Order: sequence, then structure tokens, then C-alpha cells
Amino acid sequence: MNGATRTAARDVARKAVRAMLAEVALDLFRRDGFDNVTINDIAAAAGVSRSTVLRYFGTKEDAVLGALDAHGEQVADALRARPPDEDDWTALRHALDIVVEIYRQDPEAALATTRLVLATPALHTRQWEKQHGWRPALTQALAERGASRRPGIITHTVRAAAALDCLNIAIAHWAKSDNKLNLSDLLDEAFAALTS
Repeated sequence: MNGATRTAARDVARKAVRAMLAEVALDLFRRDGFDNVTINDIAAAAGVSRSTVLRYFGTKEDAVLGALDAHGEQVADALRARPPDEDDWTALRHALDIVVEIYRQDPEAALATTRLVLATPALHTRQWEKQHGWRPALTQALAERGASRRPGIITHTVRAAAALDCLNIAIAHWAKSDNKLNLSDLLDEAFAALTS
């Protein structure tokens, strides 16, 4: 086995352990409530040490929201890939389909996690912080596209922030409807509210 193969195998193993720990943590949080579960509880339920849990997740919040870190860059990449003649607002809306697709893949788990986040102030705050961290990547992607009739850092930043607010409002309404409403339609409606 060469070095590259070993590194790839290690990365796959790390991702599998991280996913397993996140699943164990989410199950505990849903069952017992976020505030009632400790890192030690997660470690015991997963059959690993506390230090193993902390190696993958620095906080309990990260066990729930860790996946959000990668989503910001994925949305920014999708935004850059949009047709150059598409206006920024339309491009932002379609780039957010990356997030909508995650909800479509496993709506039950997404609904349970969304409810947990909305009901837990610490998680809600941490989610906002993580999404706030997406803004620079989205702002940069808009600038790189060069499709704006009003180019400038303020314009791009405001559009990125508004798009994320639209996403959060749509997700909250989707969760409130118990997945009866279509998340994509709700996101379309949220975006339309700012352009009409």
C-alpha cells in the first residue's frame, strides 16, 4: 500500500467515525434533549473515549452542526458554476439547491435535526454563526461571477446575507409544516418576496 492509498484509507475511516459519532450524538439529543446529554454520554453510547469524541467534535454543537462547515463552500462553488448571464439573485437561489437536496435526501432526519436546532438556543446561535461564516465565500463567488449590475462588496455581502435569511426562513416554515410543504417552493417564495 503506497502513501497516497494509506492517506485515502485514513480519510475514509475518519469520515466514517465522525459520521458514526454524529449519529450517536443526534440520537441521544433527540431522545434526551440537547442540554441533558454530555460529551461523556456520547462517548459511552458510542463505545469510545471522551478524547475520541473531542478529537472529532470540539463541542456538542459541532456534533449536530459540523456538516454545515462544508456546505458554505459547496454553495459558493455552485454559485460560481451558474451561467454567467444569470442575475445574482437567481444564481444565489439555484446555488442553495445544494442545501435543499440535503433535506430531500433524508427528510425525516433533516426534520428531526431542524426541530432540535430551532428548539435549542445554543444550537440555533451556533447555526447562525456557522452560516454567517458562509458569507465571505458567497460574497467572493458573487464578485467572481461579475454578473451584478451594481458590483461592490456591500452589494454582494447584502445579497449573500439576504439569501441565507431566505434559506433559514424557508427551513423554519418547512419544519413547522412537518415536511408537508415543499422546501424548494418555500425558498422560491422567500426569494420572490425580496424581488416583488
